[in-house]
Amino acid sequence: MLTSKLEVLVDFGPKPEQKILDKTINDLKSQDGVKEVIFKDGALMIETTLPSADVLDIVTKTSGKRAVLQGFGDSQSAVAMLSSQSCCSGRVLGVVRFQHTAEGLVCDGAVDGLAEGEHGLHVRHSGDLTEGCQSLGEHFNPHGSPHGAPDDPPSLRHAGDLGNIVADENGRATFRIQDNVLKIWDLIGRSVAVTERRDDLGRGVSPTSKIDGDSGRPVACGIIARSAGIFQNPKRICACDGVVVWDERDRPLAGKGRRKCCEKHDEKRENGTGDAEKPCCKV
Repeated sequence: MLTSKLEVLVDFGPKPEQKILDKTINDLKSQDGVKEVIFKDGALMIETTLPSADVLDIVTKTSGKRAVLQGFGDSQSAVAMLSSQSCCSGRVLGVVRFQHTAEGLVCDGAVDGLAEGEHGLHVRHSGDLTEGCQSLGEHFNPHGSPHGAPDDPPSLRHAGDLGNIVADENGRATFRIQDNVLKIWDLIGRSVAVTERRDDLGRGVSPTSKIDGDSGRPVACGIIARSAGIFQNPKRICACDGVVVWDERDRPLAGKGRRKCCEKHDEKRENGTGDAEKPCCKV
């Protein structure tokens, strides 16, 4: 099984307590699927076959500290931030990461807000979000093949066919998929989408089985962009709005509540009592 290298930043403070650090490292090393753990530059480098979301949960529970994924893979990595794009009655959010290796591609992610059960996961032809998830085009299919399963040969599957992910009773799906057809350089600028229903992998009797696995409309999608590998992203604060990396984990992606340090200043500025030119956040 292909391994991934994760850079997990942990809120140990300026001087980590050695007892907690050792406990966290030892607990990680005891997990099936964890190959190596190293502490470097305030972060844990973890080589693993586990989904990154599961690794973050282990680190958080063992250390009692906040943890965020700062880097994924050695190089040639990509990421997509998924959202429902106002397409549905519910709110679906998630992150999907891709890593290129000499042995194949790793697709790793977590999606929240789904209905319990299986949902199709597909790379789509374009990154056009002008009409939300409905304008992404067909499945990425450079070989002109029928829809199929991830383990089918390229002549019997779309390159973008990644099978199904499974949401638990809380609506959360964590997954790690290996693929030998997709290439990281083919993904940048395209999109990835999660569908409302299970993908029948082209084995069904529906007229759309060989088109999209009868998996229904996308309920969340996002554009695939390049991302940082391990120890390639030194950023600890968002220069755009002053949100530090620890607060980023607990803030909405946009809108009210995103910039708490700015709200009072913004309110004064709107009332004509504040300095419009004064930056509202320290960066």
